[in-house]
Amino acid sequence: MQLPVTVVTGGSRGIGAAVCERLAADGHDIVVGYRSDDLAAEKVATSVRAMGRRCLTVRVDTADETDVDRLFDTAVQRLGPVTGLVNNAGVSGPNGRLADADADGMRHALGVNVLGYLLCARRAVRDMARTGTGAIVNISSAVATLGSPGQYVHYAAAKAAVDAMTVGLSKEVAADGIRVNCVAPGTIWTDFHTDPERPAKVASTIPMGRAGQPDEIAGAVSWLLSADAAYTTGAVLRVAGGL
Repeated sequence: MQLPVTVVTGGSRGIGAAVCERLAADGHDIVVGYRSDDLAAEKVATSVRAMGRRCLTVRVDTADETDVDRLFDTAVQRLGPVTGLVNNAGVSGPNGRLADADADGMRHALGVNVLGYLLCARRAVRDMARTGTGAIVNISSAVATLGSPGQYVHYAAAKAAVDAMTVGLSKEVAADGIRVNCVAPGTIWTDFHTDPERPAKVASTIPMGRAGQPDEIAGAVSWLLSADAAYTTGAVLRVAGGL
């Protein structure tokens, strides 16, 4: 029986790195998709291999169709059929009021945050439909319903698109044996924030009184990819401390 082979985009840092390590601990072989930081990607790979799992690192621009195909082709050639995808690669784009936002910056962010997810999911379902099994977890955000006024409304809009994509695609591919779910984090301690102290500054606005840790998101992702979630598809699981 083949062990799970899971592609994690944006897997070299933050939530993505925590997901790679948690999935490896739970028995997955891992493909770390990353944009540019070779050292960070290799650090994650070293951690995964130390748990006895196989791991590849692949540079990829998820908004580029050819790059996405290369990512999956490499995974299949080196590790076998892909059984899981974690769509996590993302960028915030311009930070501030929408009236001041740069159009090129927004265009790039939407390309990564929406088109990138669609391209990766498209390739994954093409492969998974041939084997009749597979699971996709999209990383969204609580801002999809909160709107993120004054910070990045365009990013919130992109994450709302991810939620809609999750629901629609889950219904489209359920008969093919593929599950599609979503985890929507709140404020998490990662280097994603323009202000590195933002998680501490907003803690008082979170019902649980603190920002979350990447490992707490990774646990939710791992459950959605596991056999325990075999009857779960189309879910948007909010892991946001009550936001």
